[in-house]
Amino acid sequence: MFRERPNIFCLRASAGDASSELNAFDMALFKAGVGNMNLLKISSILPPHCEYVEEMKFEEGALVPVAYGAVHSSVKGELLSAAVACAIPRDKNRVGLIMEYAAKGKTKEDTEKQAREMALEGMRWRGYEVEKIMSISCEHRVDRCGVAFACVVLGWK
Repeated sequence: MFRERPNIFCLRASAGDASSELNAFDMALFKAGVGNMNLLKISSILPPHCEYVEEMKFEEGALVPVAYGAVHSSVKGELLSAAVACAIPRDKNRVGLIMEYAAKGKTKEDTEKQAREMALEGMRWRGYEVEKIMSISCEHRVDRCGVAFACVVLGWK
């Protein structure tokens, strides 16, 4: 399907609240900037030599590789949070690691901390030195049906 490895990535997080969990998820995707695309859920590997960018543009309907964490609820007042963390290796010829974490009843700070710790642990057991960790998170207090969503989007220059 894809001839080349992705070479750029960005981080996004957002929440949505709507009349159904699916509409809330759609709203969260749209607010995160990935709503009008077909997301291909990927496992948690950041390709070698992948560069961080602030924004990515895709044509509507494009197939877009994304690693994400999401949590939903229809319990009014429940706290939802989601986070992703990227461990960037010191050796640029190695893969990096993406970890996703989403939870009910936790703050975005707690969820982000968990995702960061998971990324570090995965790099440690691989024996890879970490140059840096990048992460993003969001939280949402449910009104009707809510979703918290965080992702790493992969793409091409």
